[in-house]
Amino acid sequence: MTSATALYDVPGPRARRRHRLYGLLSTLVILALAGWILYLLFDTRQFTSTKWSPFAYEGIQELLLKGLGNTLKAFAYASVLSLALGAVLATGRLSDHRVLRWLATLVVEFFRAMPVLVMIFFIFVALKVQPLPALVAGLTLYNGSVLAEVFRTGVHAVARGQGEAAYALGMRKTQVMTYVLVPQAVRAMLPAIISQLVVALKDTSLGFLITYEEFLHAGKLIASNLDYDLPFIPVVLVVSPIYIGMCMLLSWFATWVARRERRDPRIRAVDVAPAEQGTVLPGRE
Repeated sequence: MTSATALYDVPGPRARRRHRLYGLLSTLVILALAGWILYLLFDTRQFTSTKWSPFAYEGIQELLLKGLGNTLKAFAYASVLSLALGAVLATGRLSDHRVLRWLATLVVEFFRAMPVLVMIFFIFVALKVQPLPALVAGLTLYNGSVLAEVFRTGVHAVARGQGEAAYALGMRKTQVMTYVLVPQAVRAMLPAIISQLVVALKDTSLGFLITYEEFLHAGKLIASNLDYDLPFIPVVLVVSPIYIGMCMLLSWFATWVARRERRDPRIRAVDVAPAEQGTVLPGRE
C-alpha cells in the first residue's frame, strides 16, 4: 500500500514501469546522438594520425603548457584584483555618505552592464595597453563590479539585530563591519564568490582575440596549421576537457564550501557535563 505526500503521490507499479521506459528511451536517444557524432567524426577523418601527430612533438606540448600557464597567470591577477575592487566598491555602496554611495553605485552599474569583450578591446585598442594588462583590466572591472554586489548582499543578509546589538554596545560602524557583520557574511558569500571566479576563469579565453598567448590562443595556432591538415577537431578535443576540468574543479570547491558552510555553528553539538546532584531548592525537600 503506497502512501501519499503533501507534494506528490508515490508512484505505483504502473508509474514506475512508465518511468523506467522513459529512462530507457532517453538513454537510447543520447546513445544514438553520441553514435551519430562519432560517425561524423570518423567520416570526416578527424581521427587520422596526421591530425593527431602535432601533440606528439615537444614544441607543441611546450606551446600548450605555456598557454595554460599564461591562462592561469591572467586568472590569478584578475581574481585577486577583482576581489580587491569588489571590496572597495561594496564599501562605497554601504557608506553613509550619499555622494560616495552614489558614485560607487554608478561605477558598479556601468561596468556590470558593459560587455567584457568591449571593455577588453577598448583598453587594448584605444588606450594601447599590452595584451595581458588589457585582459586583466577588463576582467577586473567586470567581475569586481559583480563581486561588489555579492559583498553588499552578503552583508545585508546578516540578521539586522546583529548590527543593532553591536551599535548598542557603543561600537563604531567600522568596528561593526569588521568584527560583526563581515565575518558572518563571509559564510553566505563564499560560494557565490567562487562561482564568479569560475566565470573569470572562462573569460580568460577572450585573450586570444587581442593576441594574448593564452591556452586558447595556443590551440588556435595548432588548429590553423596546414602541415597537420588543419587539426581543428583534435585541438577542441584536447583543449576543451582541460578548460572543463579547471572550471569543474572550482565549481566542486564552491559546492564543497556551500555544503560545509550550511552547518550553522550555533547548532553544532557541544559536550555537556553529566548532571550531578546539587543544592536542593527551598520547598523541594
